[in-house]
Amino acid sequence: MNLTTNYMGFELKNPLVVSPSPQSDSLDNIKRMEDAGAAAVVLHSLFEEQISFLSNELNANLQQGEESFAEALTYFPDTGDYKMGPDRYLEHVRQAKAATNIPIIGSLNGVSSGGWHEFAKQIEEAGADAVELNVYFIPTDPDMDGQTVENLYLDLVRDVKATVSIPVAVKVGPYFSAFANMAKRLDDAGADALVMFNRFYQPDLNIEKLEVKPDLMLSSSVELRPRLRWVAILCEAIKADMAVTGGVHTAADVLKCMMAGAKVAMMTSALLKNGIDHLSVVRDDLVKWMEEKEYESIKQMQGSLSQRKCEEPAAFERANYLKILTNYTASL
Repeated sequence: MNLTTNYMGFELKNPLVVSPSPQSDSLDNIKRMEDAGAAAVVLHSLFEEQISFLSNELNANLQQGEESFAEALTYFPDTGDYKMGPDRYLEHVRQAKAATNIPIIGSLNGVSSGGWHEFAKQIEEAGADAVELNVYFIPTDPDMDGQTVENLYLDLVRDVKATVSIPVAVKVGPYFSAFANMAKRLDDAGADALVMFNRFYQPDLNIEKLEVKPDLMLSSSVELRPRLRWVAILCEAIKADMAVTGGVHTAADVLKCMMAGAKVAMMTSALLKNGIDHLSVVRDDLVKWMEEKEYESIKQMQGSLSQRKCEEPAAFERANYLKILTNYTASL
């Protein structure tokens, strides 16, 4: 059974990739991930705030609303609260590369260009095989238009691509007015891969204490659908490879990602819930299903249910919406 797949120029032994999480803080965990079947590991993210916490550009972003809400900056941890600073992060990259035989991908999380391109270069020099830009930006300024937001992403990609020679993946959210166009523009800007989609964590409201409550909810397989839809639509429409992250928990989830047109399926929540050895379970289930259905390779199925190869291409667009609502109404 040939489980290999090509992602950003790397031939991976299978499509299972570990996405950023606290688990990759530990070198022993990374080794366990490789032993359990991970084909690559994206290290936990280094946050922009850790790189340039005192930069004027970043302070301007953080201080928006500070005069209105005195507690606004309390949501940002002190620099001493981060588990791993920039220097330690680079050493962690070196150690992870020395201890494993799989691609190690560095991760940068932030929004402004700032010192990102410089640190991306340092991550490359530390031995990382690629870098993933996790662009986490929520445009709350009513005067900021969509073009400005899109240019922020595109400029960041161009800056980093001009600085490093290793592949660059871009992790984005789906909230663009024309996502297909934005995907193409990111592709044209030089992104080697698009990772879909970033999970924008939503705060809760504590009605007893009358305060905003930061909250983290792990993903479930239910969240996979919008990712499958866009991967299937963009398959063969852009040159960049596509990765699915968010909602990948089972072998069936991985198979769906491959058939939609993704090159890899990334996991975090599933491993936090079930442990690192869950990778072995998913891999074994993947092989079992392929044997039963007489698939010879992962590449054989990749893109087989994309919009361009599906018998009903309109199912990915408005026709699916109409059919679902009509059938549901009829069932009542």
